[in-house]
Amino acid sequence: MASVDMDPDVARRLFEEGATLVLLGVPQGTELGIDYKSWKVGPRFRGVKMIPPGLHFLHYSSSNPAHIGGETGPKTGLFLTLKSREILLANWDPKEEDLDFSPSENEEEVSRVRANLQDLDPFLGPYPYEVMRKWVSLTDRLTQDVATQLQPLSGRVCAFCDVIPELQLKHTKDREEQNLPKNDVACQSMKEGLEKLPQMKQREGTELRFSSIPSQTYPPGATPAQITQCSLDLSYALVNLLEKHYKLKPLDVLGELQFAFVCFVIGNVYDGFEHWKRLLALLCRSEDAMRSHKELYLGLIAVLYHQLGEIPPDFFVDIVSQDNFLTSTLQDFFQFAVGPGVDSTLRKRAEKFKVHLTKKFRWDFDADLDDCAPVVVDLPEGVTPE
Repeated sequence: MASVDMDPDVARRLFEEGATLVLLGVPQGTELGIDYKSWKVGPRFRGVKMIPPGLHFLHYSSSNPAHIGGETGPKTGLFLTLKSREILLANWDPKEEDLDFSPSENEEEVSRVRANLQDLDPFLGPYPYEVMRKWVSLTDRLTQDVATQLQPLSGRVCAFCDVIPELQLKHTKDREEQNLPKNDVACQSMKEGLEKLPQMKQREGTELRFSSIPSQTYPPGATPAQITQCSLDLSYALVNLLEKHYKLKPLDVLGELQFAFVCFVIGNVYDGFEHWKRLLALLCRSEDAMRSHKELYLGLIAVLYHQLGEIPPDFFVDIVSQDNFLTSTLQDFFQFAVGPGVDSTLRKRAEKFKVHLTKKFRWDFDADLDDCAPVVVDLPEGVTPE
């Protein structure tokens, strides 16, 4: 880990008041990071010091030794809220290739480390303060409660799903009992080969627990006219999500948007990107909610400003621009933001954000995107057009 040029008095104060992660036994070559910075672990590494209090994302990837290829494995991460002067201990588990934080529960061990912290200091890398402002701007709406609510029960955010077979078929007779094709005959087609593969599911406790975005965007018993309206304005679905998951603190949904973004951009979790897209579309296409939830949408503009500022423009060419997702979603948002009944402060903030994005990415939010195309909606069973 590289050293940081810092005034000695400031460094001493940060060392005394900041939190410390003592991470023992992490193999040399492991890619390890905190928040928006990562390093290759060297032979002297024992942890990270001078960590500012608050929410952080610790992430790491095991690596093969250089003489057998040096490949880096999938990333694992976890959200931690650290207090001033707190010491968190963990040992590397070589079998699981993961950090075991159970030593932190041993008060005697923590006290012993605290007493010898000065001796441990040369082996601790300093927190990367050069990225602190960036990290705070990406997580200012994300609390530990929301992070705990969303991250897997295992406590680990993993770049690749941990999957297991839906059926435990250890013997040939097990396949016969399930009327599954035998594996001792060559496949005659791709379809036949796929049918022989076991059906997999994600291991319980390892899945991200994002809020469920309602698939039905209209109320029960809605008329065809109401169904069409609720398909154009997703406020009904958004209010349902807020009532179900964030009834007491509606603005915490912005924390979920930040959680999904961090999981994707730093944790390499593609499901985070997919949920970010869906949640963003729900927020941006809720016209009525924009009139009644001023603070939520002022917060949304700030969150998006920092998120889009951290992604290089060519990223959108490869991913976000598929189906023109981001430009069409934000075009709807900007159109609703100047509609009747929208707070003037929100309208002005949205206009400034629109100008900013137009300059930065050269996106044209005023172009016609099939404005006259009909909206096709599925009617519930038994409902006929009026």
